[in-house]
Amino acid sequence: MKLKVASKILDANERIAQDNKKAFEGAGLYVVNLMSSPGAGKTSLLENTIKGLAGKSMVGVIEGDITGTDDAVRIERLEVPVVQINTGGACHLDANMINSVLNDLPLAELDLLFIENVGNLVCPAEFKVGEDIKVMILSITEGHDKPLKYPLMFQESSALIINKIDLKPFLDVDVAKIRKDALSLNPSIKIFEVSCKTGEGIDAWIEWLIQTSNS
Repeated sequence: MKLKVASKILDANERIAQDNKKAFEGAGLYVVNLMSSPGAGKTSLLENTIKGLAGKSMVGVIEGDITGTDDAVRIERLEVPVVQINTGGACHLDANMINSVLNDLPLAELDLLFIENVGNLVCPAEFKVGEDIKVMILSITEGHDKPLKYPLMFQESSALIINKIDLKPFLDVDVAKIRKDALSLNPSIKIFEVSCKTGEGIDAWIEWLIQTSNS
């Protein structure tokens, strides 16, 4: 019974995700579903990315959190369109949640839309929302065991951002193992080592994003 119910939920979500996808394509939008565990640096990466795209691409953001608006306030300071979704307890954004806020964004004026998902290494990878690509962030403070513990997130993502690389001298973490295990799960995943604090690696990530969104 549980498997049947879960299948129905995912099927319904897939149908709405396809509707979202049509709306995004109609507006000429490239959509990135940004995922990570809590505190990995999604909002910090978005801030750096938006600044790096200034004058190159028009950006909008959908912020997803269980509660609160702190992240949306941070993004709004950069003077880009942003909408907050509070899930009220749900551990991920789904396609219906995204669909419900599309009229609150000037989609036709945007080139890129970032969807910052709820912090979680499991559920967000299971639910399509109409995105073009999924991108995940892994902070090195989380350790090097995460790819093999949470394989679906790595398998579903087009890019992996290994964040907080400036802390590497102070941690007992094997970044090479993260890369190796991620590639064993997804040989085509693109990996970037970055520091949102120092800016290291951000330019390479933005260059790849621009190339990917224009291809």
